[in-house]
Amino acid sequence: MTAHSDDAPILVLGGTGKTGQRVVKRLIEEGATVRVGSRSAVLPFDWDAPETWAPAIEGTRAIYIAYYPDLAVPGALETVSAFVDTALRVGVKRMVLLSGRGEEEAEQTEQMLIASGADWTIVRASWFFQNFSETFLAEAVNSGEVALPIGDVKEPFIDVDDIAEVAAAALIDPAHIGKLYEVTGPELLNFSEAVASIAAATGRPIRYRQIPAVDYKAAMEQAGVPQDMISLVLYLFTTVLDGRNANVTDGVSRALGRPPRRFADYAQLTAEAGVWSVETPLAV
Repeated sequence: MTAHSDDAPILVLGGTGKTGQRVVKRLIEEGATVRVGSRSAVLPFDWDAPETWAPAIEGTRAIYIAYYPDLAVPGALETVSAFVDTALRVGVKRMVLLSGRGEEEAEQTEQMLIASGADWTIVRASWFFQNFSETFLAEAVNSGEVALPIGDVKEPFIDVDDIAEVAAAALIDPAHIGKLYEVTGPELLNFSEAVASIAAATGRPIRYRQIPAVDYKAAMEQAGVPQDMISLVLYLFTTVLDGRNANVTDGVSRALGRPPRRFADYAQLTAEAGVWSVETPLAV
């Protein structure tokens, strides 16, 4: 059976990803021992290789579950359910799940975890600030134009650092067991407003343009994006971003006792760090 002392490591799945690397950093700052769950780790972890799960879990006291690429993809529920069963069998009950706000499939995974017998916490997150700086959208920002199949819908964008801080707190403090934290930023912005905030922070003319979903799909196909990823992106852009998430919540303040960070502050700090420093002039 797994050790449960405070000295036992915490397993962070996706420990090199956007949220995972920040959870690792926060846990280490809090004095916790961390085991990174990734295919390149000393004890490798691979969602597609169930034989790697138990060795990665063995000896840990808690697990941060971030499923790649997204809980909305076909088969995610079954895979995460099998993983949870493995963890419970090995002897680890404490699990913190990163979930997606407004995704019916993600909420099915939440319900599975709640019913599993685990000591659970769920962090249900909205669209990340860092999608503009740490994914393909950074290239679009640098080009001077962000073109997406998204209209005037409002989104309560959230800082990934807030998500990581909530998750790390939940992994360390048992007071968070049995809590669902729906985490958002403090304000609603549409994509045009978010891009305008980035433009103001950089001092550059960056614009937002809505395009038809069929055109965006064709552009992804031309760029060689795998078909399953195209399907996921279009689902997130055209289904989840339909206004269902157009309200802010108090998840960050309930978990941490402070308000969530503002998008404009993120844009200013990111611009100052030089992330959006490569400029490609727009065609006239």
